[in-house]
Amino acid sequence: MDWDRLRIFHAVADAGSLTHAGDVLHLSQSAVSRQIRSLEDELNATLFHRHARGLILTEQGELLFDATRHMAKRLDAAAARIRDSEEEVFGELRVTTTIGFGSLWLAPRLPALYEKYPNLKIDLMLEERVLDLPMREADVAIRMKEPSQADLIRKRLMNIRMRLYASPQYLEQNGVPQTLDDLRDHRLISQNATAAQVSSGALLVRQLMSYEIGSFLTVNNYFGVLQGVIHHLGIGVLPDYLTQDFPNLVRVLDTVESNDVPVFLAYPEELRQSKRIEAFREFVTEEIIAHRRKERDGNV
Repeated sequence: MDWDRLRIFHAVADAGSLTHAGDVLHLSQSAVSRQIRSLEDELNATLFHRHARGLILTEQGELLFDATRHMAKRLDAAAARIRDSEEEVFGELRVTTTIGFGSLWLAPRLPALYEKYPNLKIDLMLEERVLDLPMREADVAIRMKEPSQADLIRKRLMNIRMRLYASPQYLEQNGVPQTLDDLRDHRLISQNATAAQVSSGALLVRQLMSYEIGSFLTVNNYFGVLQGVIHHLGIGVLPDYLTQDFPNLVRVLDTVESNDVPVFLAYPEELRQSKRIEAFREFVTEEIIAHRRKERDGNV
């Protein structure tokens, strides 16, 4: 099968248009159309349904597009390994983690990484869905549980716990609860227990909801929960790593907390020699060590 035709087919399937694919490939629409017809003749199959608004893949076209997608990802991985044979750290690094950890802990620390490696480009993908690292949906992940996918290198970074926090202003206006039963006089801000989040956090929320709570505000990520807390809306269920960057948070009901939530860094085995991965791993490790040191000094 002709590699160049496959490349053109992949571009057309991705763009859904001969014209847009031609723009990407720097080919005329007629040249792209000829190559697609030649590929269909070679396979004796129709790959696209053609209509006025563009192109739709046929069942046979979907099968071929799935194959070319996998090929493209493997080629990207090979190109990354070739580029990373150089000593210089540069190029794109796709990092995935949760919305809360990425926006509240990782992103504020990235200036130090860019200062050290100005030619590095971070593509930060924040979502609760676990991206497939072996299939190169991302290069490296920070996850709130040990990854289960095979062929991954993993490093345990730290443990966190979910606890209850409020702003001084909220507590001044509404009082400080002394027991869980006192939550009947307060608003609880948390992720919904059924939302995608760390299991220990969901368990803590379910336990709290078994008590009579005065009012609720649920948000689908910890960044939103924090915004509610710092704007004096109520008592929030938040990860304990926030206390260093938000020192005005006041912990409420000191005995109430989740079990340990492990934080792991993971990346594909095939990127073991990647200079970008190495630089990012060392950066995160150094930041974790600094975080722990500040935490320890603050408890002395």
